[in-house]
Amino acid sequence: MIRKQPQTLHEVIIQEQSAFAYAKGELSRLLSHLAIAAKIVHKKVNKAGLVDILGKADNINVQGEEQKKLDVFADEAFINSFRSSGLVAGVASEENDDIIAFDDELSINSKYVICMDPLDGSSNIDVNVSIGTIFSIYRRISPAGKPVNEDDFLQKGTKQVAAGYIIYGSSTMLVYTTGLGTTGFTLDPSIGEFCLSHHFIDTPEDGNIYSINEGNYTKFPRGVKDYLKYCQESDEESNRPYTSRYIGSLVADFHRNLLKGGLFIYPRTLQAPEGKLRLLYECNPIAFLAEQAGGKATDGLGNRIMEVKPTSIHQRVPFFTGSKNMLDKAEEFMQLYIND
Repeated sequence: MIRKQPQTLHEVIIQEQSAFAYAKGELSRLLSHLAIAAKIVHKKVNKAGLVDILGKADNINVQGEEQKKLDVFADEAFINSFRSSGLVAGVASEENDDIIAFDDELSINSKYVICMDPLDGSSNIDVNVSIGTIFSIYRRISPAGKPVNEDDFLQKGTKQVAAGYIIYGSSTMLVYTTGLGTTGFTLDPSIGEFCLSHHFIDTPEDGNIYSINEGNYTKFPRGVKDYLKYCQESDEESNRPYTSRYIGSLVADFHRNLLKGGLFIYPRTLQAPEGKLRLLYECNPIAFLAEQAGGKATDGLGNRIMEVKPTSIHQRVPFFTGSKNMLDKAEEFMQLYIND
């Protein structure tokens, strides 16, 4: 009996292309270029302990965070791939102060811009814990033929054409959406291709995992503190107490909760009153994926993340995302102290 070969990423995105009336193949080719860069980073991550890619890069990024060598490598790998594709007019990256506008003839006439966190979970790099890449694709709003500007990137998450992440873990997976559901592909190293492994991911409406950095407990809003107490209380009917799982990499924590059911929380704190995670290249793409899988993403007070109008490319927001019923319950506790 001949086993049916799994579909590759390229085959699936070509099939999806027919669902877009305006599609001419650019988005499909762009996702393919993104996958190539992901393979390059995957290879470097897998050899990180054997080559001089671990440790600090002796730089501080715009976030005030110390860059790792692998941060810089991933940033350059994806930017170079997008630039060479001729399909991207510019990039906004966590690792760069300002947007990067491509000025070659093909790029300046292209229709897409990309927001990205090239290597999420950098603090885990040196200890061999899962890390990832997050990306978000928009159609530019400035006229073709001219350099892109910040307005092209400062669009609501509802305007995303596609979004996703690559997780570098026990296997390397690419999870993405174009608004037609959330789909996962696993890299098969034997053939060097991302193959369909999770077709139309459906995240559970309920879960029993909560993911939050409880080391910041004393700095949390009162609503978050009370919700955590609720999670830790015993109640057989609602399957509590819940399990606390926190890796410290948004991609890794979200990926687990996406598949198993759970809630990721990064609220505002006394030290970060506006929140810590970045709206454009962390929260919006993850929110798009969550919603397309049947989940939910808000600021914890009922405001949909993808409806927030960005004011700067490095804007931070509070972020709650995951199983719908768990998030609804967390918002009930948050609403009790909305004026605190």
